[in-house]
Amino acid sequence: MAWRIDEQVIRGEIDNRTRGRVIGRIWLVDRAEPVELDLQGNCWRDLAGRRLEFVNLHPQPGLAEGFVPRQTGVAGDITASRKVKVPDIPINEIGDYYAAKKQFPWHWGNSLYLEWFNERNGRIVIESATFGLTVVGEPAWEMTAEEEIEQRKSNGAALTGFMDRLGEAANAADHEEKDDEPPEWDEKPQTEGEAEDQQARSDLLVDRVQARMEREGAAADLARITEEEIARLRRERGEPEPSPEQRARNAEWMEEMNRAAAEAEQNPDPALEEQRDGQHPLAERAFEFTLQLHQQAETEGWLRKNAGPEHPVAELVNATSCAGAKLAGALNGRDWPPELELCASVIVRLKRARGYLDDALRATESCQEEKLIAPAQLGPIVVELVDLARDTDELITELRARLERGVD
Repeated sequence: MAWRIDEQVIRGEIDNRTRGRVIGRIWLVDRAEPVELDLQGNCWRDLAGRRLEFVNLHPQPGLAEGFVPRQTGVAGDITASRKVKVPDIPINEIGDYYAAKKQFPWHWGNSLYLEWFNERNGRIVIESATFGLTVVGEPAWEMTAEEEIEQRKSNGAALTGFMDRLGEAANAADHEEKDDEPPEWDEKPQTEGEAEDQQARSDLLVDRVQARMEREGAAADLARITEEEIARLRRERGEPEPSPEQRARNAEWMEEMNRAAAEAEQNPDPALEEQRDGQHPLAERAFEFTLQLHQQAETEGWLRKNAGPEHPVAELVNATSCAGAKLAGALNGRDWPPELELCASVIVRLKRARGYLDDALRATESCQEEKLIAPAQLGPIVVELVDLARDTDELITELRARLERGVD
């Protein structure tokens, strides 16, 4: 799932004093030169605008040569404010406490969590509650609560983008397996069932690649693993290996698509860009509601200090945020209604958003049962969630009807 390199860290520094960019250096065991970071994005609010130095007093060897020395990519979650349970006993004694059904002694501590995404190594994580942490100097800028919510959405999008690229690799393999034109040029649009199957195939590929990345650890190579798992899926489905002619045809098609995309990027249509950059009204409502809910939970003190993700209020906020992110992915950046051939894939994304809205509504039931939110405040939250769910259902119904008609 990720390269976890905290044990091999000797010391490091993270610098987010320039908005939109995180740079840094990390010294690792058995590496003469530090690994250099150059990432797009920002840290969470506690480290935004700041320079952090960290030290590991007990570094361990074990990092493979596959970890590239220059890490350019996208920032994920970067914070030093995550709360974790830190044992007050040696790790090797915890098993004895569990065997005796005794609670081991622990205390809450701040955990350093550094996450980023790199095309060569995939997802990288440094996580530790034992590093020595020092914020150096004064902050160059401050992040507002609203900006942090936007940043966390961007962090989630970075992870989603990483997963989507794996899914796209599986879909590209599907193109290679066909003698005819790619799906975009088929006479019949993709059905909802086909879109679900394609998503399930992509999800399976992502799960397998993640498991291999986790299992192989420092020696993992994202590109090699992805290629091997795509081939494995082919064999399981009884699909023949693509012929050289099919590979050549697919490569030619991809080259033409890349050429057209590059030309459009260099010479954008201003009117089209303005139209597509706007948010869909439903996605915009979901985002504004998430922002309001987050602020209200913080102001009203609904979420007790050190509460875990299983806390009903945390589940409510997180599920609502995930629903908003899925709605944005399904609806933003495209014309509405979408082209016929895209309807099925949009339906699948909307159904995922709908599932998160159901999770949020279930969390409100727990909030009511445990009296965590006053009825006068909980009522409007439930109404808005129900409205978002109803409007999502209406979009799904509209797209299904569009598919059934089979015409733009």
